[in-house]
Amino acid sequence: MRRHWRALLVLPVLAVAVALFVWRGPNWHLVHDAFTIVRWEWVVAAIGLNLLSVLARSLAWETTIMQSLDPPRPRFPLVFSAFSVGLFANAVLPGRVGELARVAVLRRRLPGRTGATATLIGSVVAHRIFDLFPIITLVIWVILTAKIPGWAVTSIGIVIGIGVFGLLAAIALARRQHRDPLDGLGPVRRLLIGGRRGLSVMQSPAAATRAASFQFVGWFCQLLAVWAAMRAFHIYEHLPAAGLVLVLINVATIFPLWPGNFGLVQIAIALPLVNYGVDYARGFAFGIGLQAIEASVGVGVGLIFLAREGLSYAMLKEMDESLPDTSSEDAVEREQGPGRARARSAG
Repeated sequence: MRRHWRALLVLPVLAVAVALFVWRGPNWHLVHDAFTIVRWEWVVAAIGLNLLSVLARSLAWETTIMQSLDPPRPRFPLVFSAFSVGLFANAVLPGRVGELARVAVLRRRLPGRTGATATLIGSVVAHRIFDLFPIITLVIWVILTAKIPGWAVTSIGIVIGIGVFGLLAAIALARRQHRDPLDGLGPVRRLLIGGRRGLSVMQSPAAATRAASFQFVGWFCQLLAVWAAMRAFHIYEHLPAAGLVLVLINVATIFPLWPGNFGLVQIAIALPLVNYGVDYARGFAFGIGLQAIEASVGVGVGLIFLAREGLSYAMLKEMDESLPDTSSEDAVEREQGPGRARARSAG
């Protein structure tokens, strides 16, 4: 039934995508010309900076996990593997399937841990909330230094408001959590309590600072990656323009209507760059290139770790349906089988 309703949504979503291209589509000949003069050394630099960003952000997630789970905890190589699989899922599938995918990868290595699924989901929520600190810093800097259009200010304000509400809610939930055994509790209560445990990092100022610091490093590397990608397309603007692009690409993808929100992202990037004297077609081509650079990191690294974890693309497509049912934890054990579950260990 769930797949049936999703199928009914495909046509209107495709109609929106086509309408965007018709309304704000570029001159494709000029877009092609922009790709003929790309400076590939800057593309390589942008890819390298994106890899550093992934590393820093996965360290931030590890910090939230260390505060949430009782020993034995998954070691960083496994956390990085799960994070990379999540990036791959977000790059190739609509929705935020990647957030569930990274939880599922870790959960397969933690057999017999009651409440682990809900706790890991809570750690993902905490990890995303820590994005708020570098985002607010970036937005304030961009508003003060960049040429930002009015429509973008409104969109950014809404996103920041939602983020602040989420931060306050997470802190409140973290304070109410407890470490009582989950055995014997119903699935809904077990999910809620486990989710609160995932927010435990909010109770430790040192751990919260460490997680936020890693997120700052990750976002700074992304900012430099955008700046390098601009150089690749002969857009010689300063860092504030790159900061504006970074803010808008995240606003454009916060609600993924189709994989990567391709088209919407390019329009959101190209329109503001016109204020900097960048031709719309060149800005659109840059948007395609920037999204391809980010996707190459997510898909390339993700495929490596997807194979390492013994998963397939088809399995990823099912995770957004199967994982929420694992609040009872029994579903994971049934999928793995008792022999395989015992053979797995954290890390």
